[in-house]
This record gives sequence, structure tokens and C-alpha cells, in this order.
Amino acid sequence: MNAQEKAKQLLKQAGITINGNKEYDIHVYNNKLYKRVFAQGTLGLGESYMDGWWDCKRLDLFFDKLIRAELRKNVKGFPIFIEGIKARMVNLQTLKRAYKVGKEHYDLGNELYKIMLDKRMIYSCGYWKHAKTLNQAQEHKLE
Repeated sequence: MNAQEKAKQLLKQAGITINGNKEYDIHVYNNKLYKRVFAQGTLGLGESYMDGWWDCKRLDLFFDKLIRAELRKNVKGFPIFIEGIKARMVNLQTLKRAYKVGKEHYDLGNELYKIMLDKRMIYSCGYWKHAKTLNQAQEHKLE
């Protein structure tokens, strides 16, 4: 079974149709999408979306249906995809815990951060696909 058929069967379990007419159906414009997502997981899904390879009118409903269908039980490697989506949609942090973490983490001063961050002191993940240094990764992310 090829990657497109595998994706079609998986999405069907979630009630999603490729190129269907529901607002949560995925519309594929580049058939390389299937192999890319199976090979690269969430990064491949996100980058292919940004590259215009696919679209969906209601991404929120699309991801909700994927999560509720528990497709991770049926595909090895797919759990990373689903868990990544869950992590972005659900934050279990409490206000009390957030304050404590902020106090311990962000009140350290800049000396530590100057050692570990890029020249702009950007405190987030860089984009490393074509980068060789931290500064390049941060510049690529900003682009």
C-alpha cells in the first residue's frame, strides 16, 4: 500500500476525506505530501502546509478529529504527531505553578542567557534545516 492510500485509510478512521467537501477535510495540492508526513511527522506536516501543499478550511476541527480518532494506536511513528498536536492545544500549567517557574527561570539575569542564546538573545527554538550555527538557525526562524 502506498503512502497516499495509507493516509486515506487513516484519515477515514477520523472521518476526514482527502479533497472532500466538509470544512475539516484536507485538500491536497501536492501528492508528495503523504511521503513527507510519514517521513518527517509534524515538521513535514507543518512545512508542507506552509509550502502550500495542502489546506483545510477549519484546521481546528481537522486536528480535533485526528486527536479524537486516536490514530496513534494504529500507526507506529504517528504518536509523535498526535502528541505534538495535543501539546500545542492543551496547556495544563496552573497560575501558581507558572509564577513559581517564572520566578526560578526568568529571574536568573542575563549572564546565563548570553552564554546559551544567539546574538539577539532570542529565547525560542531556531529553524535548523539548513543552518550550521545557532545564529543562522535563529535568522532562518525569523525569516
